[in-house]
Amino acid sequence: MTTPIAPAIATGGKLKRNLGLWAIVGLGLGYMTPTVVFDTFGMVARDTNNVVPSAYLVALVVMMFTAVSYGKMAGAIPSAGSAYTYVRESIHPNVGFLVGWTSLIDYVLLPMVNCLIIRSYLEALFPSVPGWIWVVIYCAVVTSIIYLTMRGTSNINMLLLVFAVVVMAVFVIMVIAQLVQGEGAGTIASAQPFFHDAVTLGAVLTGATIVCFSFIGFDAVTMYAEEAKSPKIMPRAILFTVIIGGAIFLITSYFTQLRFPSSDEFPTAAIEDSTLPEIGKQVGGQTLQAVLTAAGFAATLASGLASHASVSRMLLVMGRNNVLPNRFFGHINAKTSTPTFNIVLVGAISLLAAAFTLETIAAFINFGALIAFTFVNISVIAWFAIRKGRRRTPRDIVTFIVLPAIGMLLTGILWANLHVDALIGGSIWMALGFVYLLVLTRGFRRSVPGFDESQPVTGFNKAVK
Repeated sequence: MTTPIAPAIATGGKLKRNLGLWAIVGLGLGYMTPTVVFDTFGMVARDTNNVVPSAYLVALVVMMFTAVSYGKMAGAIPSAGSAYTYVRESIHPNVGFLVGWTSLIDYVLLPMVNCLIIRSYLEALFPSVPGWIWVVIYCAVVTSIIYLTMRGTSNINMLLLVFAVVVMAVFVIMVIAQLVQGEGAGTIASAQPFFHDAVTLGAVLTGATIVCFSFIGFDAVTMYAEEAKSPKIMPRAILFTVIIGGAIFLITSYFTQLRFPSSDEFPTAAIEDSTLPEIGKQVGGQTLQAVLTAAGFAATLASGLASHASVSRMLLVMGRNNVLPNRFFGHINAKTSTPTFNIVLVGAISLLAAAFTLETIAAFINFGALIAFTFVNISVIAWFAIRKGRRRTPRDIVTFIVLPAIGMLLTGILWANLHVDALIGGSIWMALGFVYLLVLTRGFRRSVPGFDESQPVTGFNKAVK
């Protein structure tokens, strides 16, 4: 019988509470990378029979239920945490370990996604250069930067976010002008982007499983709980990040769908990788293609640096806590003060971007993310309704049982509609995690080690002030 593990306690100083509501929302939106709506537009249009906004609407509803659950857990456990932390504390450390292990797919593959997107941008601009060359160059540059310093990109995050949103706004204005002049659907008000006779629920759900990838990152704001000016703002910050991000995705995809009523207007290669350069070229020629690609490039590069550093840091904590072999994963280079082995490993994995498409990797990432989202909803029921006994009034029943149960059901439906390869591959990864859990706990006779990504183990995890 294992005993619950107490939350990790930071030593050597406290994190300064200097982040306001909108600063945290900005960090969340920056992590979500708003320009990704253009990258996945072609594949979602193809799979939904050209109702991309419907897919985003379904995903937004699901994410809002989950965001509410994240907010409740962030308020109940105000230390910087994650789905793993919430499940560990509310249900059981072993279940939390499996959720964290499954979510590790997201962390490991997100840097590869950024590499894939950058590769597609550069292939569109320089079609004569083989794509694998860009993959090698990108991985070498990003790995080298993080190898030398783990400092994040938070100082320029808001600038990059504003730049991307402004470019997207200019794009929408240009599209509206073209629609008025008879381009595309020839109207700015139509239900066609949401529904038409050839649309099926199954197709919309398939599209929603893809665009869930666009929302990944809203939960990352929970890591800033210890740096928020007040823990009370965290639930609002999480919800606002989802709502604002979802509004950006909905508005942009609506007008883009009107401008491109059919996915047949895009080359097959662009649909499989990224339609952003093609969309920019068809709407505004080479000038808009260059500007839109620059916005996507800047946002994706910043996200790539952050995700590469994050997974290297998480692997370091897992090594330091002996979840993974300490000699390799817990190693810190004395000269650079960075976990160089982990950084190089993540860079090597990202090289696989030369052989995969964005659609395939996004499906695998969504597998881990939707598992985490499902269990955060379950955590609300376990923590409030069961552990705290808040199930006696109608309000408590709705708040702590009905709403998270709906969120759990909706995320479960999206998970079940993932690509079969992602379901198979993700299930194998989960099975490996279960076997590894048996080894670590010696058949559940020992407590499982923790691997909170927020746990301070070195001076560069977060700025200690």
